[in-house]
Amino acid sequence: MKFTNLLLLFLIAFNCFSQEKTISGEIKDAQTNSILEYVNVGINNKNAGTVSNSQGIFNLKLNDKVGANDTIVFSYVGYNSKKIIVNQLKQEKNLILLEPSDNMLKEVVIKFKQPKPKQFGRSAKGLSLMHSNFYYALDKDVDDRLSRERGMKFKIKKDCKLSDFNFNITSNEFKSVKFRLNFYKIENDLPTNLIVDKDIIFEVKNGFRGLYTLDLNPFDIYLDKEMGDIAVTIQWIESVKENEKSKFFAISTAMSATETSFYREKNRSNWYKSGQSLTFYLNAMCQ
Repeated sequence: MKFTNLLLLFLIAFNCFSQEKTISGEIKDAQTNSILEYVNVGINNKNAGTVSNSQGIFNLKLNDKVGANDTIVFSYVGYNSKKIIVNQLKQEKNLILLEPSDNMLKEVVIKFKQPKPKQFGRSAKGLSLMHSNFYYALDKDVDDRLSRERGMKFKIKKDCKLSDFNFNITSNEFKSVKFRLNFYKIENDLPTNLIVDKDIIFEVKNGFRGLYTLDLNPFDIYLDKEMGDIAVTIQWIESVKENEKSKFFAISTAMSATETSFYREKNRSNWYKSGQSLTFYLNAMCQ
């Protein structure tokens, strides 16, 4: 009888948790109480991730892979990451406070005697017969794409200062899409930790299609030849549709036996790779 009662209580608790489809709240700076926009929120390897919006509000959708004892990670450039167990948070109106990080990166100064232009990645648009789309058939709405990433593997053999980032948009049904540009270390042939401590946000407006160029000179980004292979990705963080049916945003790509592209569905979910070469490249001045 006692075992039966315990089993019943467990089933009731499990059922209650399974009905908690979303955890929401607000993210702020612990010292200034100011809102933190576009903070990464996710659970490792559970395909549950999102980003906070421009008002610091987040809505993390839980799936059937998420357990009550799984850990939600809140991470933001310039702040210490925060980890909270799922069952320690309410469904709504959680307040998450992040502490500014004390870690200061050493200033990197590279003196170029005779810098030369260098391109990393593929600039050719091809015939635009193949596309890498941010939309999946199972996506219910545009919010399903929050924190999704696409990118390429680049080999760094020289000391370089980045000039600009470029990618070719073949389909765009949005008034606005905001992305974050990320740079990752590669280990075991997959992206791991961020290697550029800058929050680089840019916006593609008014259904723009064609070659999009982001000026990186203001960010003073230097790549060290000791880095070797790195991954450069764009992460979907906010969007406004042109109309109710808007769903497509794609980058031109081609099959490749030598190039590697990376993608993941959500922040902190598993990375995957494929033999594709996106029209996705960096221009730099190198030693």
